[in-house]
Amino acid sequence: MSLDLLHEVVATNEKKRFALSDDGLRIRANQGHSVTGVDLKLEEQTPPCTLYHGTVAAFIESIRASGLDKRSRHHVHLSVNETTATKVGARRGKPIILCVDASAMHQAGHRFYRSANGVWLVDAVPVEYLKFPQPEKR
Repeated sequence: MSLDLLHEVVATNEKKRFALSDDGLRIRANQGHSVTGVDLKLEEQTPPCTLYHGTVAAFIESIRASGLDKRSRHHVHLSVNETTATKVGARRGKPIILCVDASAMHQAGHRFYRSANGVWLVDAVPVEYLKFPQPEKR
């Protein structure tokens, strides 16, 4: 891969998933790593009052029991709006959007970070900070 192509990938990726190293010779993902030892260059930030998480029905029971966990990732990913969370959830089926009381979490000492492409990151979201949608009536 040429250096010009590398720079083009970073510049044109619509989700801004990638960043270049300081010397412009290497590429990395902005978040979503499961690889250890990657410096994401994140700084703690104050989140908006509410953030959103898109998921699917298969995971709701587990989330109701134990909240959102990063599993093998570095962080739980949260969206700034319902539209983005819906797109994220739709990758695995019919999306269910959870509201996160980010303000209360932050006040309780949970640390939030914002990646270079605008995704909010946190170590976990305890269930008491989640608002679940009402079940659909049949």
